[in-house]
Amino acid sequence: MNKRQFLKSTASITGLASIGSACKTVGTKVQLAPDRARIKLGISSYSYWHFRDPKTSIETVIDKSAALGVEGVDILHRQMDSEDIDYLQKLKRHAFINGIDLIALSIHQDFVDPDPKVRQEHIDHTIKCINLAHEMGIPCIRLNSGRWNTIKSFNDLMTARGLEPILPGHTEDEGFQWCIDSIEKCLVHAERKGVLLALENHWGLTRTPEGLLRILNSIDSPWLGALLDTGNFLENPYEKLEKVAPEAVFVQAKTYYGGGEWYTLDLDYNRIARILKDVGYHGYVSLEFEGKAPSDKGVAQSVSMLRSALS
Repeated sequence: MNKRQFLKSTASITGLASIGSACKTVGTKVQLAPDRARIKLGISSYSYWHFRDPKTSIETVIDKSAALGVEGVDILHRQMDSEDIDYLQKLKRHAFINGIDLIALSIHQDFVDPDPKVRQEHIDHTIKCINLAHEMGIPCIRLNSGRWNTIKSFNDLMTARGLEPILPGHTEDEGFQWCIDSIEKCLVHAERKGVLLALENHWGLTRTPEGLLRILNSIDSPWLGALLDTGNFLENPYEKLEKVAPEAVFVQAKTYYGGGEWYTLDLDYNRIARILKDVGYHGYVSLEFEGKAPSDKGVAQSVSMLRSALS
């Protein structure tokens, strides 16, 4: 069974389950309850910490998310205080008793490097993070393809709108093959641990829908899908989101109240909600607040807006 067949069969099973859960018995008759929105909201811990001190703890993000009534938290790996087993289990317990699902582990890696030893280091890092996710009961991790790193500064990369030259002496085809081969090596372990790999439309090879889909279509596995980030297509975002949406297994929704840290997009989330509905997306939408407004205010405002758009 290939990836698309797997997803279709899963959707069919989910659909039957949802019909069953929507039924209620009145006397001897079964009646259908009113339909409800199936997309659940989460919050990325990054929303409360934009890589500047003081760092907001994951426990605090769980508390704040519970207070806002969302269902899940998407953990930024670099925001974790430790990788020790006691800390991982502490987070899992804290989330559970607060009614929060840990829904994704957002990690960083870079498979675009001509040195096989460097690529193996990033493969090993990804496998380590798959294990971390498994220990915390997290069913999904965020993947990056990586980039050429011919523009060293991220601020300069943003000034260049994410475009950078290919590494001299190499080709774009080489970069894609390095990435595909590396992801395939990670997938063996991901499937064993039951952790879905979600490849984000990020900078580098996945800056365009065509680049992201080239990787996804080269690997036939139900354990690999797209992470659709609403804020990473800087030009003509909606038509690009439409191309990626059928492959989405997780969505991160960016907002920019107070102005963006690097750029600001005026995104129409009613339109984005229609794109997700049209492809039958029923998973999580995780807020990534990337504005300069105070995080408590910006996150609360974002959650309210997303609830309205997705309902």
